[in-house]
Amino acid sequence: MAMAFKMATTGMWVADECKNSFMEMKWKKVHRYIVFKIDEKSRLVTVDKVGSSGESYDDFTASLPTDDCRYAVFDFDFLTVDNCRKSKIFFIAWSPTASRVRAKMLYATSKDGLRRALDGIHYEVQATDPTEMAMDVIKHKAY
Repeated sequence: MAMAFKMATTGMWVADECKNSFMEMKWKKVHRYIVFKIDEKSRLVTVDKVGSSGESYDDFTASLPTDDCRYAVFDFDFLTVDNCRKSKIFFIAWSPTASRVRAKMLYATSKDGLRRALDGIHYEVQATDPTEMAMDVIKHKAY
């Protein structure tokens, strides 16, 4: 298995599929969102789920586990006040309060390495419950 990027601080690796899926989302617009997870045994960040371009923000939030951490990127399309189409990519660090402390620590220390591997992220959101990443939060940051 080819590895794209090693995160020096945690010894984690980012799988090529992570960068490839992100580039497909960014340039080809074939994905609305991508959810990433860390496999603690292999020390590898992999793609957990991919949402098609037709899926909504509600579909995305429903795809996140309620008891485990994840990273995600979401491609938010919107119209400006000048009626121009815009797209902003959000990086979301999901760390629900019900997740294990070890998982929270692992995801917190590995986050920056994955962000560096995914070039083109506009905004970051850290959330421990759904209200911290509600659509109004996303819209507020994007506008």
